[in-house]
Amino acid sequence: MAQLQRIAIAPSQIQETLITLTKEQQHYLRRVLRLNAGDRFIAMDGQGKWWLAQLQSEQSQILETLTVETELPVAITLMVALPKGNGFDEIVRYCTELGVTCIAPVLSDRTLRNPSPQKLERWRRIATEAAEQSERAFVPTILEPVAFSAGITANQATHRYICEGRGDYPHLNNEIKSNSPEIVIATGPEGGWTEAEIENAIASGFQPVSLGRRILRAVTAPVVALTLISAIYEV
Repeated sequence: MAQLQRIAIAPSQIQETLITLTKEQQHYLRRVLRLNAGDRFIAMDGQGKWWLAQLQSEQSQILETLTVETELPVAITLMVALPKGNGFDEIVRYCTELGVTCIAPVLSDRTLRNPSPQKLERWRRIATEAAEQSERAFVPTILEPVAFSAGITANQATHRYICEGRGDYPHLNNEIKSNSPEIVIATGPEGGWTEAEIENAIASGFQPVSLGRRILRAVTAPVVALTLISAIYEV
């Protein structure tokens, strides 16, 4: 099992054995995922095609075509406001089983703690174990925690959603487009997002959505969101 980072690309970016990366993709690979020239990653087009690629400068070299049967045909980045206690352990374990691509912990206005570096190592170990148990082809990426304001600008995917338990927002089920190759979805802390956080997310391109009529725990909401998305893509 390989622990490789993944990004979604458009088919038009491929010319023979080269992938031309957009400025946003270059920033994401180098600054967010911290890859260097020569490092390998997975490119996926959201239509079931996967490639092993090697990062160069503004382009990447396709090394081989991959056959993947256990992964979702969409790259899902889950942005989670860190819950109290060891709740994030559960989130990493269950969302890995459900097919998440990347988990990005964020520190929100209502986050109660700032995790230690040892926590990050623990989360990555849990992700590896959960991926093995669920027979996934790849281990999800667990990013270092950042402030919510930085997290909402790190990934510029076209389809980005922020889940909010209160407010008259459309249900996630009615907003997900099953042909999107990449989705970013954010779930909040105990007590929910603040009004300012929702406003900042909307200004950054996020669409507020509901996960249903009930108020979910901070640990439950990410699992529900991933379940809804995987159900749409795996029918």
